[in-house]
Amino acid sequence: MLMGTALAVYVGQVGSPFAVSLVAMAYYLGTMVLSPVWGAVADVTGRRRAVLGLTGLVATLAVLPLLVVRGVWAPIGVRLAYAVFAAGYAPVALAVVSAYGGSASRGQSVGYYNSTRAVGFAGGNLAAGVLLGLLVPEEIYLVIAGLSLVSTLAVLFVADPEPTPGRSPTPTALAREVKHRLLPAVGEREHLRRNGLAWLYVALAVRNMTVVGITALSAPYLVQVVGVPEPVMGALLASNHGVQVVAMLLFGAVADRAGRKPLIVAGMVGSGAFALLAAAAALPSPGPGRLVVAAAAFVVLGTSFSAMTTGAVSFVGDVAPPRRTAELLGLRSTAKGVGGVVGPPLLGILATLTSYQVAFALGSLLAFAAAGLAAVALVESRPAAAGRPTPGD
Repeated sequence: MLMGTALAVYVGQVGSPFAVSLVAMAYYLGTMVLSPVWGAVADVTGRRRAVLGLTGLVATLAVLPLLVVRGVWAPIGVRLAYAVFAAGYAPVALAVVSAYGGSASRGQSVGYYNSTRAVGFAGGNLAAGVLLGLLVPEEIYLVIAGLSLVSTLAVLFVADPEPTPGRSPTPTALAREVKHRLLPAVGEREHLRRNGLAWLYVALAVRNMTVVGITALSAPYLVQVVGVPEPVMGALLASNHGVQVVAMLLFGAVADRAGRKPLIVAGMVGSGAFALLAAAAALPSPGPGRLVVAAAAFVVLGTSFSAMTTGAVSFVGDVAPPRRTAELLGLRSTAKGVGGVVGPPLLGILATLTSYQVAFALGSLLAFAAAGLAAVALVESRPAAAGRPTPGD
């Protein structure tokens, strides 16, 4: 989060809104392509902690070129290289978390995970707002590399509840199995149709076009258009994740009691409301009114994202067959990545041709469309609601 926000500000100083949008697009392009690959590698080898450690270490090394590159395109390329390996974290870690939760308390387990993750997101944005005014770019990049290394060392203490196999497949066998999983034959896609899982991926992609497109442009929008200082910008961005710290825990319990689908739909509706509020932040006269509207937008985003994510991850964990959880959670990251690849340049072009406000308002339509798709296509997966055992358990 610190890396993405800092790069967005630096690129925005020398490039257009479209160039700023490519910072986010590069990250989501890497996660879109590699998340299911790393998830499948972890599932096939059964060595989740090794995958977490290896991808984290290489991602840390990928940060270091920022110390010497300049301009617009080179930093965006570094962001892409970082994402290729950082993509290994979320699907594998979530597979471990989902296994610990089981069918009875999967939502709560996912809520704890996402709550602690939100602490890091909030801290990253707060740090960005402060450090951008205190440090030169090279010093900020060293801080980013140091934090990445600390997180990599931390995964060495992860205890995987699944037993580690005595033997690992050969590289050839591993590549063949990963390819088979990610490109299944037509008759081997039943797991993608359970409870409308494939439609969940589509809805997540469409919703992410709105939210990632807007958040990719938020740092320069808040500073240049809304007119807030950089530390306030960082605090506003962090408020989204600060809300998630508590909301993830609350919605984790709700997901286990009320089901997954209501949270997914409500979260996508809230994402559309966030887009409209973000567009409205520049309407009041310069002063406190703008700050209040912008703060409300990010509070709505934090709440809606918490609901949607807790419901979606629990949904995937419910319907995933044995030994495919990390793979299918990786496909969730891929679906989000599609939205992250398409949304930022789409809204960046609209903002360049019109204005940030018009781009954000039009972007809200995609989130509302995603909510409608989820409401129609998904079938509730919570075991108690469905009246059957969880396929993944």
